[in-house]
Amino acid sequence: MTARRTPFVNLEPGEDAAAVRVAIDRVLARGWFILGPEVAAFEMQFAAACGAPHAIGVGNGTDALALVLRAIGIGPGDEVITSPLSAAFTALAIAMVGARPVFADIDPDRLTLDPAAAAAAITPRTAGIMPVHLYGQAADMSAFVQIAQRHGLALIEDCCQAHLATCAGRPVGTFGVAGAFSFYPTKNLGALGDGGAIVTLDAALADRLRRLRNGGMATRDEHLEAGVNSRLDELQAAVLCARLPLLRGWTTRRRAIAAIYRAGLADAPVLVPPECDAGHVYHLFPIRSTERVALRAHLAAQGIDTLIHYATPIPRQPAFAATDPADCPIAARVCGEVLSLPLYPALGNDDTASVVAAVSSFPARRDAGVAR
Repeated sequence: MTARRTPFVNLEPGEDAAAVRVAIDRVLARGWFILGPEVAAFEMQFAAACGAPHAIGVGNGTDALALVLRAIGIGPGDEVITSPLSAAFTALAIAMVGARPVFADIDPDRLTLDPAAAAAAITPRTAGIMPVHLYGQAADMSAFVQIAQRHGLALIEDCCQAHLATCAGRPVGTFGVAGAFSFYPTKNLGALGDGGAIVTLDAALADRLRRLRNGGMATRDEHLEAGVNSRLDELQAAVLCARLPLLRGWTTRRRAIAAIYRAGLADAPVLVPPECDAGHVYHLFPIRSTERVALRAHLAAQGIDTLIHYATPIPRQPAFAATDPADCPIAARVCGEVLSLPLYPALGNDDTASVVAAVSSFPARRDAGVAR
């Protein structure tokens, strides 16, 4: 008998399907596809959802990070401290502006950039710190604000996995000079393709970012500076406008699924990273095991899909070998143990219970565990 399959994610439109279709048809009927009323409407609505006065739609989350760095003057000769545990695009954004990514190790509980390690990595060339709100859990932003202020550094937030997340009750993206979001289809708020946005409290910075994303144009015939071409298009903005009103409900469902996992896996032969802030939005639900290969095979045999986020710490990626990256042993250990379980709003309670049962039935070795 074939086991019922539980996919890692389901990207088919569900309760949003009708609204998404209406939004697409509206854009097609209007015939305006770049920097039109849909982008303007989404920027206003997303800014409000993030508790910020300004949002700027761009092509993707990587561009969002790179544009912020460029807009605040970070470039060649500068260093930006960031996390070794993230998608490599975080560090690639730093490299895109000619700066050097500097990796400091992570907090073993939050799995985000460790403030003490980041502070220890500061040099005379350090221009900024870029914490990543990983898996939907915010980094320790109160600590990073203090470090940035003490050393006169720019604080740029990678919020690409943290839509609507908060830290001590305050929305992510509002602690530093700006926050960068991704709308890649798998995100908590996903488009039907690539997309991104920047939120900021700074009106002057927002104006410059709007120019930079559109070739540095001030008017149709005037380029004030050499910008880039990174614009959220009207179709994606319309889709995001249709989905944004559902995001809070989807976030509530993500948290409910995570609560089921946490309760059900309390005695399972895995380590579940703690929830360090109630503002966690559970983009992903990682567990850790020193027997990850066997655990993943065990789950696959029962029809449960899993993914690894991330198998290699960024400093060990060949793309960054020339930056002379520091070793980050905690991140390296986590990368060898972490495994993401299915978690998305349409995941049913029966499927969630099946995942819990499958993980709990894993016949781990008695001496197996997770090094801390």
